[in-house]
Amino acid sequence: MKIGFIGLGIMGKPMAKNLVADGHDLVVLDHNADNVGELVALGAARAATPREVAEQVDLVLTMLPNSPQVQEVVLGEAGVLEAARDGLLYADMSSIDPLVARDVSAALAERGVVMLDAPVSGGEPFAIEGTLSFMVGGPQEAFDVVQPVLAAMGKSVVRVGGIGAGNIAKLANQAIVAVNIAVVAEALVLAQKAGVDPEQVFEAIKGGLAGSNVMNAKAPLMLDHRFAPGFRINLHLKDLTNVMSTSHAVGAPMPMTASVFELMTQLKAHNHETEDHSALLRAYERAAGIELTRGEPS
Repeated sequence: MKIGFIGLGIMGKPMAKNLVADGHDLVVLDHNADNVGELVALGAARAATPREVAEQVDLVLTMLPNSPQVQEVVLGEAGVLEAARDGLLYADMSSIDPLVARDVSAALAERGVVMLDAPVSGGEPFAIEGTLSFMVGGPQEAFDVVQPVLAAMGKSVVRVGGIGAGNIAKLANQAIVAVNIAVVAEALVLAQKAGVDPEQVFEAIKGGLAGSNVMNAKAPLMLDHRFAPGFRINLHLKDLTNVMSTSHAVGAPMPMTASVFELMTQLKAHNHETEDHSALLRAYERAAGIELTRGEPS
């Protein structure tokens, strides 16, 4: 299958490389000429516009920052829609507003193009390793065709439901992760403030019901104040903005997620938005007047 790949950023570039390694014929497009050059050096072809990408391929994939970029690439001037034809497939792997995904899908469907929304869970290391998790919405028949392509970039590819369902699942994922990180930070600060070694508390509880992948990944970063970005606060804020917008649109209150959204907004105001989301710890340290450390508090 000939595939178009639009968006070769932190996530998109290694994902595209994994498709090339899997034997797929790619046509690529990105604003970053160096990233395009890396894929061309591996055998991909370059294109100048989304329309030019779509004209040459059977499947268009996008990995873009947010809803406006997806709308521009698909519906804008020289966009994918201008090359629409029966049989062309489109899968958006970005994390966007599910209502936007449905609108874009409807516009494409009028021209014979079937769309899947297929956002991913997992940061850059998972993209490099090809172990991302895909949450997919759209028709079963299109999913069956695209699933092997997504499997070349991920370890899990699950169809959740119709169009938009993939992004609903991603929003649920991001809300759960955000609240998990926040309560881990809250609990570790509690331990130290109460005179107990937070590292030992982590060791004691991680094998029980409180244990989670989030805690195992983020507690050590908090204990060492290692906030180099795996997933940046500003990106998580973008996702939580979509969470809150969707929750308000459908009438599903999310007060816990809203609280974490406000904490992340505080961190952005203090210029921490490019740090890893484990830097949520900073908000709790500031409130408690301590700095988290390994070892029993003196």
